[in-house]
Amino acid sequence: MTRTILHIDLDAFFVSVELLDRPDLRGKPVAVGGRADQRGVIASASYEARKFGVRSAMPTRTALQLCPALILLPGRHDIYSQHSREVISMLSEITPQIEQFSIDEAFLDVTGTELRYGSADKLAHWLHDRIRNELGLPCSIGIASNKLVAKIATEQAKPNGICRVPFGQEAAFLAPLPVRALWGVGPKTAEILKSMGVETIGQIIQTRSDTLVRHFGQRGAADLIRRASGEDESPVESAQSIKQVSQETTFTRDVADVSSLRSVLLELSEHVGARLREDQLSARTIAIKIRYGDFTTFTRQTTLPQPIDLDQPIFETAWSLFEANWNRRPIRLIGVAARGLGLAARQLSLFEPRSERIDQLTRTVDQIRHRFGTQSLQRGSLIRPRKKK
Repeated sequence: MTRTILHIDLDAFFVSVELLDRPDLRGKPVAVGGRADQRGVIASASYEARKFGVRSAMPTRTALQLCPALILLPGRHDIYSQHSREVISMLSEITPQIEQFSIDEAFLDVTGTELRYGSADKLAHWLHDRIRNELGLPCSIGIASNKLVAKIATEQAKPNGICRVPFGQEAAFLAPLPVRALWGVGPKTAEILKSMGVETIGQIIQTRSDTLVRHFGQRGAADLIRRASGEDESPVESAQSIKQVSQETTFTRDVADVSSLRSVLLELSEHVGARLREDQLSARTIAIKIRYGDFTTFTRQTTLPQPIDLDQPIFETAWSLFEANWNRRPIRLIGVAARGLGLAARQLSLFEPRSERIDQLTRTVDQIRHRFGTQSLQRGSLIRPRKKK
């Protein structure tokens, strides 16, 4: 049976959410990101800003050089998460087969919903209008027989459009597109293909297989040809929509002070724990990420005997990993991640019973922070003393 997959991408999501509160900024070059004097990067840019070359993941300093009139707004990730949940809740009314790929995009397998919603085109237009009218957010939608082509179709639909690729026309649709448009082809692969005279997806299929094997190996060449042909059998995996929950920070200046690093790790662990509880998940694996001033980066992780979702055990595990692996060099970036996710378990250990008092206290703190903001309640150890004038 031919599948029908929708890929929905919320256009310039962080900026679009900000414009709900700042309609006076519509039509202007706007970006959400960190400050230029704090090694900030752009997280989201309006299409007006993109005309100047401003892109996500670009250093804020570079973005301001390209667009001096850029209006820079600080990120409000708790607000973005709230709007993301509203969109996913709306999509869940159509089908339970939803894979949230990131905070601003998701795949839906709508195979067999025709009797209720009509054709895929009709459903996509209805969803497009509903997300705009009820939530105030623009989005782009790709429709295809598989996830690979649906995602690429969404890119072609941007901004704020819909693109459908009929079944059987996947390869023809992909053929004229540049190789970088193919999901999974990064700069390195694109450079190798260019050296071979291959610049479009269609030219990949026309290239001799032995030539591709020589550059990418047997498996890599076969996978490249398969994707260039528009073939993808991967299912929409709703149970695995969230691969990990992570939080990281980049310091304004490299840090080597132990107490400062400990405080930051605790704060990051609290963010990760709050996200796990919010999504009713628990984690079997905790990981840390360290990046030094010379951009040397590494991660370390450990798997626990029982899943956790409380801040303190997340922090204790992260700190143990940190102490065992830090070489005392100044740190540029540090992060905490929770992996091996599953539905939050409430079965108590016979040997280390979970404290219901701590559990209730943690969830009360979550409710207060959700209502009044993440800074409304803080541990005493995280409060920085004011500088003396």
